[in-house]
Amino acid sequence: MKQFAKGVYDLKNPQKYAGKKAPFYRSSWELTFMRMCDTHPNVLTWDSEPVRIPYKHPFTGKATVYVPDFLVVYVDKQGKKNGELVEIKPRSQTMLEAVKSKRDKAHLAVNGAKWKACAAWCKKKGLNFRVLNEDNIYQMKS
Repeated sequence: MKQFAKGVYDLKNPQKYAGKKAPFYRSSWELTFMRMCDTHPNVLTWDSEPVRIPYKHPFTGKATVYVPDFLVVYVDKQGKKNGELVEIKPRSQTMLEAVKSKRDKAHLAVNGAKWKACAAWCKKKGLNFRVLNEDNIYQMKS
């Protein structure tokens, strides 16, 4: 079984962190994203696992909740303030062409239901929603 990076992130700029609990990362990709949020000058505030969004599980039909990884408020290149929920997942759980197993296909179906609910929730709140995978995470400009 693979061992993934996990732990509590040590904030460098605690005034930017909007969370009530310490940010906990569950992968090296999340850790990289936390570092970017903490140190990027255009990021105004960020939070880890900030909201719970209800959705219907596609296999069981039961109501459950989805907790996106991050909420980031930043200023874009045009000087406009933006709020965005961000989810970080492996490519195999985000893109049909990257699916290699039945398990990955199931993850993709569940994630699709979560993300549909999240996109609708974000639209009501005036936020954007983005999913990042390993193709994006290390290409982010600092």
